[in-house]
Parts: sequence; C-alpha cells; structure tokens
Amino acid sequence: MIRIYLSDKAYENDIFQIVKMFYHNADVKIADEEITGAVFQEKLRQEKISANNAEERAKGECVKEGQLESLYISFDADKIQMLAIFSNDRRKYRIKNAQFTLETKSQYKNIIKRLLYGILSDATHKVLPWGILTGIRPTKLVYKMLEKGKSKEEIYDHMKAEYLCSEEKIAVSINIAKRELELLQEIDYQNGYSLYIGIPFCPSTCLYCSFTSYSIEKFSDYVEKYLKALEKEIIYGASVFSDKKLTCVYFGGGTPTTLTAEQLDWLLGTVKKYFDFSHVKEFCVEAGRPDSITREKLEVLKKWGVDRISINPQSMQQKTLDVIGRKHSVVQIKEAFALARETGHDNINMDIIIGLPGEDVGDVIKTLEEIKELNPDSLTVHTLAIKRAARLNIEKHNYIDMVPTDVRCMQEATVKFAKENDYVPYYLYRQKNIADNLENIGYARYNKEGLYNILIMEEQQTILALGAGGLTKYVSHDPYYIVREDNVRSVTDYINRIDELIERKRKFFNKHKC
Repeated sequence: MIRIYLSDKAYENDIFQIVKMFYHNADVKIADEEITGAVFQEKLRQEKISANNAEERAKGECVKEGQLESLYISFDADKIQMLAIFSNDRRKYRIKNAQFTLETKSQYKNIIKRLLYGILSDATHKVLPWGILTGIRPTKLVYKMLEKGKSKEEIYDHMKAEYLCSEEKIAVSINIAKRELELLQEIDYQNGYSLYIGIPFCPSTCLYCSFTSYSIEKFSDYVEKYLKALEKEIIYGASVFSDKKLTCVYFGGGTPTTLTAEQLDWLLGTVKKYFDFSHVKEFCVEAGRPDSITREKLEVLKKWGVDRISINPQSMQQKTLDVIGRKHSVVQIKEAFALARETGHDNINMDIIIGLPGEDVGDVIKTLEEIKELNPDSLTVHTLAIKRAARLNIEKHNYIDMVPTDVRCMQEATVKFAKENDYVPYYLYRQKNIADNLENIGYARYNKEGLYNILIMEEQQTILALGAGGLTKYVSHDPYYIVREDNVRSVTDYINRIDELIERKRKFFNKHKC
C-alpha cells in the first residue's frame, strides 16, 4: 500500500494518477486528513532532512529502485515541497519555488506533476512516454496549438518542456491532430450536432468491461420495455436541435446487434422517422460481438443506410477469447466478417486490445496476421485499461499468473503493422490505469475514418446521448465551454424513470442551449 499525505486535496487526482502510472499494480491511498505545514516540517525533521540541502539532494545520486511507501506533499503560495519514502529505506526530497495565483493555477499544477515525476522517475529508472499527461485527450492540446498557427517546432518545445512527452508521442499527436483538422474542415460542427444511442445489452460481459452492459440472456424480459422507453427519449431528442444539422449517428452500448433483426429494424426505422438524416455524414452501428451477427441483421443495417460498422475480435487467439469471456470462436469472427462483406458493408472497423491476460508479443503478431487476411477498412488498437468495476479488477487474484509482458513491444508491432498495410492514425485517446502509460489509436485507410470518434474525442461538437448510460455533452463555441448531463446506467432505472430523465434533459437544454 502506498499512502499519500497532502496539505491540500485540490490536486489529489493528478498526484494519484502520476503515482499509479509508475506503480500500476500497487494499491494507492490518499489520506483522509489534510496535513498542515507544521506536520510536514516535523516529518522532515524526523527524517533529518533540511530545506537547505534540497539542491544537493536533487542533484545527487539517484535512489536505487524500491517500492514507494509514503509520499508527503506540502503546497504553499510560493513553493511546493515533496518527501518520498521508499521500501529500501531511502528518502527523496524536493522543493520548488512556485507562485500560486488564480492566473497561474494551471502552471502551478504542472510544476507539481513535473516535480513528482522527477522523484518517481529517478527512483524507478522509468521514463513514461506521455510524461505527466494524465488526461484522456492529449491530441486536443496539439489540435488547439495548430488552430492557433503554432509551428511544429513550437509544439515540440512546448510538449517536451511543459508535459515531458517523448518525441515519439509528440510526433504521433501532431500527425493525428493534422489529420483531424483536415477531416473537420469538411464539417460545420459548430452549427451541427451528433447523436449517440446506447443499447446496453451483450451476449455476455467481458472480463475487462466496465461499460453499461447487461447479459441479454438474463435481461431478455426487459428488452421490449427498454425499447419503448428509448422511443420516448428519441421522440423528445428529435425536438431539441431543430435549428441544427445532424452530423453523425452512432449506435453503441453494449452491442446493438444483440437485438433481434425485428427489434433492430424497428429501432433504426424509428430513429429515421423522427430525425432528419439529410445532412448525416456517418451512420455507424457497433456490431462488435461476432456471436450477435446474422445475415438478416446485416441486411437490416444496409436497408436503413448504416455506412460503417465494427466487428471487434479483441484477439484472434482462442485461448484469450475463452479467458476474457467472449463466448465466440475465431472461426465465428471470420464468418461474421465475410457475411458483412457479402451483404455490402464496405466500411468495417475491427478492434483489438493489447495487454490482455496471458498474451505475449507473439500472440498479438498472430492476431495481426489473421486480421491482415480479413483486410478491414480500419483498425482500432486499444491498450488494456483495468477499470475499478471490471471483473478483471474485482477478481484480480485469479489472474496474477496471467499478467501480460512487453506491452510496449506489442504496441510497436501494431504501429509497424499499420504502416505496412496503409492504415493512417486518425484519432487517439488515453484512459486511467492504462497499461504501460500508453494509449488507444484509431487507424484507417483514407476516407474510412470514423468521424464520430474524432468529434467526441476533440470535444468540438455537441453530442446528444440517448439510452441507459448515455452522456450528453453540450459544447458552446462562443464562449467555449462544455457541460454534461448523464442518463442512469441501470436498465430498470432507465425504464422506470424515463419521464423524469427526459424532463431533466429538457431543463438542462433550456438552461444551456443558445
């Protein structure tokens, strides 16, 4: 257990994330009580450390590798002090002059993170590719700088100095941000909006999943009730933006194709009945689970104009599919993909996850070889992020012997594969507790990019989200700000409280919508 003691809880999330990036598998606890400056000074006295020798210690011999046991941080208006105590009985002390004002709040926070990064990097001999960046949208920073006309050199300098990012990750961010700018120039995103509809049912729940997802077998009696409640929200949702053009429509979940062909036909028809699709640039449906796909369902998708789907194997190794609870075979993946091509789907994405339990670099390379034979139009490479609510975290004691190795080498294999097979990176995001401090990247052939993915990651357009677990984001451009309104995650709560949720959304838009 790593214990963290702070004089101010304002930065606890940033500090927690930096520590977790270095000690991914450790339990980290922020002390409930804030420490006073006097308590911090007493701790320094006990450890025989003086502020007078801070520079000498900072420049001295690196601490030999050892587990961080406790961390004390004191925040003052004119300086920041840190004391780290390690299991090998070594100490690391840092002090940094930093002026805190409302105007310098952001810079002050980054100084804290850089100071902590320096201590932990020295102690573990690790250099993290994304430096101190803990947010999920690193390309958003680069995107904004490109919009302001910053040069490539200026962006490099800023990302290295301010966030300690590696040159490799800065280059990836710049390339992706440039591609996003190109694609978004074709979209009037300020005068439009996109639509997300969540179907929270799956054939089974994957080991790593923390999304709003319920077993279709156990919740089959609720599906029709859910769809009736969703119809109410669809009818309301269609009235919200009568003055804006609908840009993208995305059906996610869960797995929308878990619905029967008849239910899917009714749902797609209902959405097209109430929403104006005349300006829609992308209509995407997650058909993620091969065991949910049939010819009839694929024909229904084509009937209603769906022009992008995802068929997501996550791995092409049967041993891995069995471990993560996918309940389908590698053969079924191939059959579902072939069936999609036969029924006219010419924009198919496939997702894989690197860092799955028990896999090594060879397994990932074999998965990529199988995917090459299928030749999808885009490939999304996720790095496993273990969420608190996922079974992989709750039951982690069962998978101690299956911890993956060389996740960075796995990622290198995917980068090489993408280059060799004409896939260009077009969007990127990161998650908390992501393996090896890496990222998720979407690759696509030209003109096969997922526009919705860019819009939601760069937060350039309002997303109206309907269904259980849906998170609506209202984006104001003048002035720029974002506000959110979420739906309940529970299927039964969504069904029983649908009128209340619609009214809550109505009040939300009355307050914020121009």
